[in-house]
Amino acid sequence: MRFKDSDYQKKTTFMRRWETLEGFPKIKGYDFEQEFDFDKFIASFQNMGIQATNLGKGIEIVKQMIDSKAKIFLSSTSNMVSSGNREIIKFLVKNKFIDVLVISAGGVEEDVIKTLKPFVLGLFDIPGSVLFEKGVGRIGNILAPFDRYLYFEEFMNPFFDRIYAEQKKRGCPFTPSEFIFELGKQVDNEDSILYWAYKNNIPVFCPAITDGAIGDLLHFQLEKKRDLQIDVVADHHKIVKFVLANEKTAAIILGGGVSKHYVLNANIFKEGLDYAVYITTASEHDASDSGGNQQEAMTWAKVKLEAPNVKILCEASIAFPLLVASTFAKKYHNPA
Repeated sequence: MRFKDSDYQKKTTFMRRWETLEGFPKIKGYDFEQEFDFDKFIASFQNMGIQATNLGKGIEIVKQMIDSKAKIFLSSTSNMVSSGNREIIKFLVKNKFIDVLVISAGGVEEDVIKTLKPFVLGLFDIPGSVLFEKGVGRIGNILAPFDRYLYFEEFMNPFFDRIYAEQKKRGCPFTPSEFIFELGKQVDNEDSILYWAYKNNIPVFCPAITDGAIGDLLHFQLEKKRDLQIDVVADHHKIVKFVLANEKTAAIILGGGVSKHYVLNANIFKEGLDYAVYITTASEHDASDSGGNQQEAMTWAKVKLEAPNVKILCEASIAFPLLVASTFAKKYHNPA
């Protein structure tokens, strides 16, 4: 392949700039010998290099989301609710810092379960056979004893009775977001994400609502010959209408899965998100949507071509608290 003269000139100019590296930010870490300043510490991430720089960029993009008054979507996999990130998500929902939450089924049920009895800290390498014999499920190094799910079933049975009666009365099934809204009302516990979503009328979407214990309990409802149904299609219409009704949309994506794609897909209808921050350990090499970056999303009009965006390759229990601490929490404690 032969280059045109203009291509050669562009390439030569580019290479000269790289030879001198003039104007490039210097790599530098935080100086702990000075009096500690959290804001300066976080700001130093931008020049740290590696993924710290991406985290620093993500923090700046979230600040832009807030300043532009964009409608913010938070997408989360269920393990974020399994972990202590649950309390951070609750903080965001309680204080109306996000406008829409999209979460997987495990996140819905574990938020309720934790109002009944907590999960506890274990180890990553406990043999599965040992935990199985003791009736304990493991989520990484988080232990979820099976009795938690018995408490959950006891909680859910009267809830299903109420929802079924209301479905019959109104003549149509609940959507997943309506189901979760009613669940938040039933929980009536200020430690719960769903409770604050109900109180603040923040929609919680869960397109794969049956992918977990809730699905198992719905199966038991059908075994009772009840025609209890969940209308997933109506929720898809609802989230798209929400996107179309707002000029600017932004997303903070924790992990991947159907929650991530549900947010991205809905934003196709307005030619993409205006801001996007991904926090994930998934890479692009296997062509999964979970690992796909924003450049890939741009090809589908899920993220605008000019949108500020970053993919932070870091496990979210590390990166997400730092991001929230330096953006939403800072605004909460210093509203002016």
